Amino acid sequence: MRFATGILIGALLTLARTPAAAQEAVAITNVSVIPMDRERVLADQTVLVRGGRIVAVGPAASVPVPADARRVDGAGKWLIPGLTDMHAHLFSDGPVPDSVAADELRIMLANGVTTARLMIGTPEQLPLRARVASGEIPGPTLFLASPQFAGRRYGEPHFNGVVVATPEEARAAVRQVADQGYDFIKLTLFISLPVYEAIVDEAARRGIKVIGHVDPQVGLARALAAGQQIEHLAMYFEAALRDGAPMTGSVSDYFIYRAANWESVDWLDDAKLDSLGRATAAAGVWSTPTLTFFKLAFGTGQPDSVIQARLDYAVLPDSLRRQMVAGRDYYWRNPPSAARRARYVEARNRIVRAIHQAGGRILAGSDSPELFLVYGWSLHRELQSLVEAGLPPYAALEAATRNPAEWLGTLAESGTVEPGKRADLVLLDADPLADIRNTQRIAGVMRAGRWHPAPELARMIDESAARIRASLP
Repeated sequence: MRFATGILIGALLTLARTPAAAQEAVAITNVSVIPMDRERVLADQTVLVRGGRIVAVGPAASVPVPADARRVDGAGKWLIPGLTDMHAHLFSDGPVPDSVAADELRIMLANGVTTARLMIGTPEQLPLRARVASGEIPGPTLFLASPQFAGRRYGEPHFNGVVVATPEEARAAVRQVADQGYDFIKLTLFISLPVYEAIVDEAARRGIKVIGHVDPQVGLARALAAGQQIEHLAMYFEAALRDGAPMTGSVSDYFIYRAANWESVDWLDDAKLDSLGRATAAAGVWSTPTLTFFKLAFGTGQPDSVIQARLDYAVLPDSLRRQMVAGRDYYWRNPPSAARRARYVEARNRIVRAIHQAGGRILAGSDSPELFLVYGWSLHRELQSLVEAGLPPYAALEAATRNPAEWLGTLAESGTVEPGKRADLVLLDADPLADIRNTQRIAGVMRAGRWHPAPELARMIDESAARIRASLP
């Protein structure tokens, strides 16, 4: 009885903290539902939401709509679960003032992102996560990686990390960030193998997952054996060099800026790329390949005319625009050959295809904001890149809905359109299974039962972009 009473009290407290807009009943009628429990479309459905939860999904003719419910006409539209960006950052982690962090989250939400994993933790993100959870500010549900673990400081003045140069430092850092409330251990650069082993061991003791980059000192094989969740396809190229190649290094991570390393692309072995994809699936390791950023930044390029035509360009303060132009030009002043860049893009796509075809799991992550690519819009571009890599539209959509929920351990709460799930939903004007680009055609977004129609979303973007843009010279 005490257990049941506790559940009742907890539910009442949750309801009391839920904004009135999320407590109202909302009925999305006559809509085509892509539930993401398996590949199918449920035509002419009514989805009823109350108290932030989906309470009914069924044929429009058989689901009664309460008299007090707000009706949303879904005729000719498609309903999908809210999208998850599994690799996002905030400008306010660096030079932009923390005061606009809420605006950054509003832009994500307005683009249909109802859950986001922030990949380099800062102390300011912890209360931000709580403010979203309480309904104080609109935004995606946040999962927070730790401050980055690195073997030495780099990227000043915004390192946002902890140096782990010894196994003892590594174990202490794992315990500290776990106690502080971060959800994962994020690895970046310059991590030695003894330090890596200490991190993996201590994280297992604390029941916290290890995610992020793979250092050359560790290598892909060890990361796969450890079950680390790998970002950016780190160290796959190095592991795919042909036998007898005259080099061991390639173009993963920061090595991509080393002109001499691009020769290694000529020595990639397709059979090894495919084998590594199968090995990833066999190891049960989930991959966030972040295809779009690496393709546009280092493969195909981003001309000014294309950059400035994007909606996300309006978010960027002038000083950040200048920094990004300088970063782009540093690489493109003397780029690798077009043939090598094309091979680089296709090799990354090939690894992703191989992982998927072997039954491995892909997570959609944008790594935005990076080089003119801003959160929200860039997740949609990542879904397009996954399809261009060879994934079917359903698999790409799964990478931003069901797969993240399963990896995060929240599938009982989110990731599909089913009764009992949190009402995180995106209403689209066209079918994303026919063309994945249709995920951008957003008619409305619901987060935890709070409905935001398209005109409100446009205002959120415009107002938040103006504040972010004005936050720096």
